[in-house]
Amino acid sequence: MPVIESEEHKALRTAVSALGHKYGRAYFTRTVEEDRPATELWAEAAKLGYLGVNLPEEHGGGGGGISELSIVLEELGAAGCPLLLMVVSPAICGTVIARFGTEEQKRGWLPALADGTRTMAFGITEPDAGSNSHRITTTARRDPATGDWILTGRKVFVSGVDIADATLIVGRTEDARTGRLKPCLFIVPRDTPGFQRHKIDMELNAAEKQFELVLDDVRLPADALVGDEDAGLLQLFAGLNPERIMTAAFAIGMGRFALARAVEYARDRTVWKAPIGSHQAIAHPLAQAHIDLELARLMMQKAAHLYDAGDDIGAGEAANMAKYAAAEACVKAVDQAVHTLGGNGLTREFGLAQLITAARVSRIAPVSREMILNYVSHQTLGLPKSY
Repeated sequence: MPVIESEEHKALRTAVSALGHKYGRAYFTRTVEEDRPATELWAEAAKLGYLGVNLPEEHGGGGGGISELSIVLEELGAAGCPLLLMVVSPAICGTVIARFGTEEQKRGWLPALADGTRTMAFGITEPDAGSNSHRITTTARRDPATGDWILTGRKVFVSGVDIADATLIVGRTEDARTGRLKPCLFIVPRDTPGFQRHKIDMELNAAEKQFELVLDDVRLPADALVGDEDAGLLQLFAGLNPERIMTAAFAIGMGRFALARAVEYARDRTVWKAPIGSHQAIAHPLAQAHIDLELARLMMQKAAHLYDAGDDIGAGEAANMAKYAAAEACVKAVDQAVHTLGGNGLTREFGLAQLITAARVSRIAPVSREMILNYVSHQTLGLPKSY
């Protein structure tokens, strides 16, 4: 894989950065305070072709891959206005439908996901399953009389369900043994009878809200199933690997934004006749933060390259490592940025304090750093499992 970005990728970064700075952190903060999504930014990003850059050209997309989509999210984050739904709608759901959906599903969803007129949420986490996806209990059974699917179960921490047109729900078929993950994915429209949502009260400033979902005998037509009910893990991880890569992009962008604020402050803030950035106690931690973010980006680029090349196994390892490295780098960058500004780091004016909570999300979701360390120790190093 190339370690130096192509001219096309550099141009994409420049263009997306310009869009992000056109809106900026003030716009993004205002949408949160007004309790609404970043509709204007989403629409313009779609118009410019950024939202669907990873989707097939024949279905209205840009024909690129997760490599290009991760650049878009990272640069928007670095400008202070990351779009969380990009992790979910085009990256997870768009990828799964593009790879495994029926022709009708592709025609119905991909052009709309690409042009931003429709969005899709993703529901996998359950109250009693957590990191153990093998314990998913959301069940899909067939109605022998009609061929319909009937879904029953619960999901938690599902982003943007209230504004998404549908949610891609991960369940298991009724005949699947509970000890073995046999996922099946269904498109559930937002207003389907029996599909209930309850907002979770979060101490997190984000335009997209978090929800608990209850599926109470939700009846879906046979064509709501995405892919083959016997496809197993393949179609699930077709979405989960991009999710990890995009989470890394989200974290790197956030870390870059915080670092840029801190560097600007350290350059201008003068104490005892010298800018505080001239002191190594301030300069070195910021330099370390920059190095960590750059290293995390390299692993993210490797993961995206492997995924776009069709190496799902290699991408799985790299995507986990990228997500881990980016989350750690982001948390450290935000912490050091706040520390650099001192009291000003906690003021609303500089907009860094709210990132303290947001940065930790990248350590927790969509998979905890401990589970990634488990993955690397078991799958990469060959060490025995502890569970």
